[in-house]
Amino acid sequence: MQRIFAILYTSLLGICLGSGSSFPSNINIGGLFPTDSHEYEVFRFALSHHQDIPKLVPQVDMVKLGNSFSMTYAFCSQFSKGVYAIIGLYDRKTVNMLMSFCGALHVCFVSPSFPIETANQFVIQLRPELQDALVGVIDHYGWTKFVYMYSSDSGLSVLQKVLDTAAERNWLVTSVNVETMTEASFLKVFQDLDKRKEGQIIIDCETERLTGILKKIVEQGKNAKSYHYILANLGFLDIDLTDLRKGGANITGFQLVNHSDPSVSRVAQQWMEFDNKDSKMPKTGLKYTGALTYDGVKVMSTAFQNLRRQRIDISRRGNAGECLANPPTPWGQGIDIQRALQQVRIDGLTGHIQFNEKGRRTNYTVCVMELAPSGPNKVGYWNEEERYVTTASQVRNNDTYGLLNRTYIVTTIVESPYVMLKKNHEQLAGNDKYEGYIVELAAEIAKHVGYQYKLKIVSDGKYGARDPETKMWNGMVGELVYGKADLAVAPLTITLVREEVIDFSKPFMSLGISIMIKKPTKSKPGVFSFLDPLAYEIWMCIV
Repeated sequence: MQRIFAILYTSLLGICLGSGSSFPSNINIGGLFPTDSHEYEVFRFALSHHQDIPKLVPQVDMVKLGNSFSMTYAFCSQFSKGVYAIIGLYDRKTVNMLMSFCGALHVCFVSPSFPIETANQFVIQLRPELQDALVGVIDHYGWTKFVYMYSSDSGLSVLQKVLDTAAERNWLVTSVNVETMTEASFLKVFQDLDKRKEGQIIIDCETERLTGILKKIVEQGKNAKSYHYILANLGFLDIDLTDLRKGGANITGFQLVNHSDPSVSRVAQQWMEFDNKDSKMPKTGLKYTGALTYDGVKVMSTAFQNLRRQRIDISRRGNAGECLANPPTPWGQGIDIQRALQQVRIDGLTGHIQFNEKGRRTNYTVCVMELAPSGPNKVGYWNEEERYVTTASQVRNNDTYGLLNRTYIVTTIVESPYVMLKKNHEQLAGNDKYEGYIVELAAEIAKHVGYQYKLKIVSDGKYGARDPETKMWNGMVGELVYGKADLAVAPLTITLVREEVIDFSKPFMSLGISIMIKKPTKSKPGVFSFLDPLAYEIWMCIV
């Protein structure tokens, strides 16, 4: 009896061990990344943080985005190696090919790239959609007329949503494709805005292209206070806005990664300490696309741990198959992995991570940011339930808010009796070197408003004119347009072309040339004055 019990116990133990050992201890996952990309380096970093059983073993192929042949070869190579899922990037030229392969072969593709409209359930989209948040911000600012600059690099779903909303609400939207924009067409867009005295612009591009556009905006002096830009990008803190801020332009954007979260800042610090000596790229902070990649690895690790816990057999036996076979042979366990990935609910670097039945992010929050003089500042947030919510402090009760913490540059020109150098100006410093009507006027304005200022003589000694060839401004007008000065106080003539680029106050003094004529003296009518109404020839004809 004891022998029978021992045999039975051994058999049951074998069954239990067999059911546990059916799940692989190593999970081969594919990776499709551009060479030396930020996302690939973060992928390596994320794998070092997720070493739990089952262990994720990478099978990475470096690809060239935009090359369908390269992407097809890499995808088929990884499929033949028997990967369980693939993480990587796509662009508009390769996305349809990847969707087709994933749907036909039942291979899950996890991506931090731009969201797409697809019914393919095997595509897990890590990046949240932005169009509803953007429309919410447009509503908040009350925009009804604006320019929409876009690039098809990140798809056209956001543009389509904005145009559909514009048709419903009678917005006037001028859409401009930056990929086909020349230097002349770029200038024309802003010239038309200046003529209409409008300056509301939305820029919808990936970070690399967006950086180039912002640089061009600064070069053309279109970063003045009269412009308001909304950057339809989820990495507001990833963009260098230093030069744009100098001109005083209003900048609004979106931020997905909350760096004030202690868990996020801890991972960001570990990323900066991570050894990536094999990379040829300089070390940069954790960008939002990198954070999405990190979360993608975490999602995959969690999904496979859940599958192992549920004892679902996903082992790949024998030949993995040919991805170009006709007809294609889908992988039998692919649907189990897709379901496990879709059901993941975790908190990551990009906030709460949850997917709907189509593999798209849901139940997420996006921060709304503005560029203040002191730097980026959170002014609100958007989510699917509450929509747009303002969190900015309501302490700006008057126009002098924030003036005390900044010294403003006031440009002017030396002209007697308005601005003159004192006789002992070499022994003086700052505003004390100057005297004159405008010097006293600037001091009284500063005293009344309550701000600090510094007088600066215009460097080229000119009032301000636009070069007909380069369209660049010089003089005091140029210093205002290009952000070198905040205010001009000078005997400056108001003209139509100047009013297109800067704002004038009411004239505080009128100067000019008057035309004077002598008032005619009155004389008594003569004897023949009755003949004056008609010429002598006419009188002769009458006679």
